[in-house]
Amino acid sequence: MKIDKAIEQQFEEYGDDHIGSSSETPLRKDAFDLSDDTKMERIESNVYEILETLGMDLTDDSLKGTPRRVAKMFVKEIFGGLHPDRKPNASTFDNKYKYGEMLVEKNIVLYSTCEHHLLPIVGRAHVGYISKGKVVGLSKMNRIVDYYAKRPQVQERLTMQIVKEMQEILGTEDVACVIDAKHLCVNSRGIRDIDSSTVTAEFGGQFKNEQTRKEFLNYINLKTEL
Repeated sequence: MKIDKAIEQQFEEYGDDHIGSSSETPLRKDAFDLSDDTKMERIESNVYEILETLGMDLTDDSLKGTPRRVAKMFVKEIFGGLHPDRKPNASTFDNKYKYGEMLVEKNIVLYSTCEHHLLPIVGRAHVGYISKGKVVGLSKMNRIVDYYAKRPQVQERLTMQIVKEMQEILGTEDVACVIDAKHLCVNSRGIRDIDSSTVTAEFGGQFKNEQTRKEFLNYINLKTEL
């Protein structure tokens, strides 16, 4: 099945029937009660225990710093998007030039982590919107993708979160996002299919219209064959 047909099929199957809570990252209410330093101390201890259980010699020069490195990576880097204080400040501007067509930022490089196996998700996001009076800086779209990607994720939720955030920032439902990504939980373990990738899409407002959706897919070079 071609990638564009997969998107169309997904839209037909799911339509507007998304569960509201499904776009929210599952976090406990006390998720941010601990400081980053405390979290890193706890994670470091747990990673040490895992490696020791696996039989690794943690006195070896190559390994003795690994628990601390992993803890810092989890808290400060690959899961840094969990903390709301790290959400990018996406200022908007008046659309003074009255640009009325869709604007598309494509091929946004995306690095995330599968929440089922804690293995990387690597791919590209394509985001588009139609202004209703407000525009947002282009780099902010990249930052929004990066923020929501930096947490344990499932690709469907990530796609929805990007669209929801853009809709809130711009004050319009007319936002779309397509993500095409490889999941190392599929590529490097289990079935170990190194060629497969996963495509997800979320369409809001005018993008639910067949013609507008087709135009967006053409912009990102995923031509439809309806």
